This record gives sequence, C-alpha cells and structure tokens, in this order.
Amino acid sequence: MSEPAHAELTLRDNAEATALLGQYNKNLKEIQTAFDAQILARGETIRIEGEPDEVERVRSLFEKLLDLIQGRHTPSLADVRYLTAQIKAGVGVDGVLSDIVRITHWGEEIRAKTVGQHRYVTAVRENDITFSIGPAGTGKTYLAVAMAIDFLKREHVKRIILTRPAVEAGEELGFLPGDIQAKVSPYLRPLYDAIFDMIPVSEFEKLIEHGRIEMAPLAFMRGRTLNNCFVILDEAQNTTSTQMKMFLTRLGFHSKAIITGDVTQVDLEEQVSGLITVQRILGGIQGIEFVRLDKADVVRHPLVARIIEAYERNDRPETPPSEES
Repeated sequence: MSEPAHAELTLRDNAEATALLGQYNKNLKEIQTAFDAQILARGETIRIEGEPDEVERVRSLFEKLLDLIQGRHTPSLADVRYLTAQIKAGVGVDGVLSDIVRITHWGEEIRAKTVGQHRYVTAVRENDITFSIGPAGTGKTYLAVAMAIDFLKREHVKRIILTRPAVEAGEELGFLPGDIQAKVSPYLRPLYDAIFDMIPVSEFEKLIEHGRIEMAPLAFMRGRTLNNCFVILDEAQNTTSTQMKMFLTRLGFHSKAIITGDVTQVDLEEQVSGLITVQRILGGIQGIEFVRLDKADVVRHPLVARIIEAYERNDRPETPPSEES
C-alpha cells in the first residue's frame, strides 16, 4: 500500500465555498460518498486525505467545479454526479459542462455533460456529417436538436429537417389514419419532446407553417437536394444500407447532417442495419465524423447507466469451461 497523501485547496471567499459545496453541503456529501478519501471543509479551506490516486481524483473534481464557478456557472448536484462519473471512469473532464450548446426557452443552459458529449458537439461544429452512435440516455437526439435550433436561430441554416425511419410499428404509413403530420407524429415524438425544451409550442407551430422546420418519414427524402439545411436522421439503426445511402446523398450546399442511432436496438427483421455498414464504408473520409458514446455518457437517472451495464453483462457470452476443469 502506498503512503497516504493529502492536498489542500484555498477558496476565495464564503460565496465560492457555498457554490462549491452546495446548499447544506449537498455537493460535498455526494463527493464524500463517491470517493474513498477523507474530505475536510473548514471555512475557505478544503483538505483531502487518502491514497494518492484517490486524492488526485478528488482534487481534479474540485478544481473542475471551481473552474465552472469562476466561469459564472453554479454546479448543481447533477453536475457533480456527471463529473464524478467521468473521473471515476478514468476519462477526464476536459470540456465537460464548459460549453453552452443552447439555452432552453425557460432559461436553463444546455451543456455537454460528459467527455463523449463534448466530442459530439465539437464534431458537429467541425464536420458536415456527424454520426452519433450509443445507447439510450446519452443525449444523441437531444443534443442534435439543440444544435439544430441554435444553427437556425443564428441564421447559419434556413431550415431544419427531422426524419426517422418508420419501421417500429410494422405497418405502412399509408394505412394509418389522418394527414401526413398525423401519420408521422407518433414516430417523431422524441424529437418533439426535445424541440419543446428549446422553443415554445407557439413558435414551433409558426416555424412549421413557414417551412423553417420540417418533420417527415425517411421515405420522403428520396429525390430531394437539401441545401442550407440542418438535417437530423434519428433512430438510424433501423435504416437499410440502401436507405442510408439515399439519405446521405441528399445533402446539399451549406448543410449539416447528424445521424443518430443505437446499433444494439435494430428492429429490422431481415436486412443488416445501414448504420452498421456505413461505419465500414465511410470511416476515414474527411468531413465525416463518427462519435461513439457509451454508458459513461448516460445523462438520465443514475439507474439508467446501471441498467445498461447490467444488460451488457447479460449479453456477454459465457466463458466456456476449460478442458482441464
């Protein structure tokens, strides 16, 4: 066992201490529970004692939280949990919670909450086509919509187009009741949920009416050229290779595309997912980026990451017994 270590942090004032430790020390209690180190907070001094590696982890967490505070962001308990999970996973916290992607219409800041999400946001800004591949709860769709709304509001694009393959119900859209909006609404519900966080319903309806936002099933993309658009293909694991090629070749000038999906949740009965094959076909092409998210990037209820981890363990093939046993 290595020799015990310690580190000390000196805060600027009582206000900084309150922001760091949280109301009623709730942030401090969360950190004390998460790490195997002794943390003593007295006035404006924090002392960390324990094994060297654990002391370093806690110190890096506190320093990141102080960076956020000095950048005028008061960390919430959820922020502390996101950062703690990243540090314990060994992926660091560079860029985490530092970049405001968009502000909701009620004033909440949308930030990349994990290293993977930060890579995702950066990839979208730097590339015309970005694939975001990962399990539920990693913010694939939510961040895509946030960035699309931001691009539209800043006049970087003229339209947003949101699409999904409609294969989950196992029936043709033409047989469903109502007009096209009524037919596709059930498939696009997750996209609506994200949009209504960004803009009020009344503004969304005006943007739909004026053609600034369009929501349509993937089949309606055939034959089009999408110029000056921010295009999102959601649930792309349910596209065939032919559909994926069709979608990607719609992209016109001054446009961006985000393709999101979870390759462990393919609903296609016979054909191979286009999201699986496209990684082999387009890997390494300049202007196209693949961002892979995992359970460390889950930003829903803490139990969601544990559920994903449990299913991953269940899906792993059992190691066959050796011949000697």
